Amino acid sequence: MPLRHLLRHETILAFVAILLLVLLAFQSSQFFTGANLLNQGRLMTEVGLVAIIMTFVIITGGIDLSVGSILGLTAILTGVFWQNLGLPLVAAAGLAVAVGTFCGFVNGFVITRFGVPPLIATLATLALYRGLAEGISQARSVRGYPDWFYVLGQGNVLGVPTQLWILIAFAILASVLLAATRIGRSIYAIGANEVAAFFSGLPVNRTKIAVYTASGFAAALAGVIFVSRVSTTRSDMGTGLELDAITAVVLGGTSIYGGRGSVIGTLIGLVVIQSLKNGLSLAGVKAEGTAVLIGLMLIGAILITTLLNKRRA
Repeated sequence: MPLRHLLRHETILAFVAILLLVLLAFQSSQFFTGANLLNQGRLMTEVGLVAIIMTFVIITGGIDLSVGSILGLTAILTGVFWQNLGLPLVAAAGLAVAVGTFCGFVNGFVITRFGVPPLIATLATLALYRGLAEGISQARSVRGYPDWFYVLGQGNVLGVPTQLWILIAFAILASVLLAATRIGRSIYAIGANEVAAFFSGLPVNRTKIAVYTASGFAAALAGVIFVSRVSTTRSDMGTGLELDAITAVVLGGTSIYGGRGSVIGTLIGLVVIQSLKNGLSLAGVKAEGTAVLIGLMLIGAILITTLLNKRRA
């Protein structure tokens, strides 16, 4: 294998992930079992869906801090539309996802139309959407969903968690879209040099709006899956989700400055984070220790990316 491929961030992270899985397997006999690994796949699906599209967002040079709030708002609206408005649950979930997608569109519109920096715009909508979720819910939860709905978040298809199939399909579609289509090339070009992309005739604003709209859709879909998995809705659902998603994306090698990144890198970063959380928990390590270790790994990933960039330069 050529040296330049061995020194790719994703390749280095893949070796780290394999080493980590081996070490954690020695720490606990329960870690490397089929049941545990499939359960971890179930637990990381919501963050995974959001992180995949967050990769697109960060490659454009942006960021979306509102995804956790969109997830919470979608979860609340699913219950409210079904229980309070009497809509069929499929229609209620579909309408809630549509609202979440529109929230993503609003983010993109504010950023492109008014020139508000993505960090500021999505920080504002983080508070806005979370406030809407809390106001609509009035601190009440919705329970008692029909049994068929739980198949989405708690069921299995061919022995694999239902939502893990959704994550796999989502990842494949996103990978192809990013690597082999015109919009994918536009996303990379915008992140590398937005002004040059504009003068090259690329639809910069439309592409960015599409990316943020897709981010809203991913968060909304994750919200419905989350409700199905935990069997209830609460306004605080998704709190901190944006940080987990961004950590997976950056750990996976996507440049926070834009112009570079991959879906496969994000997925490897996601696996590393989930493996650490689960493996260290089984080994008796407290959550604070896990958080410290993940933080150190993130710093290390940033340093490695910086060194590789200097080497390429």
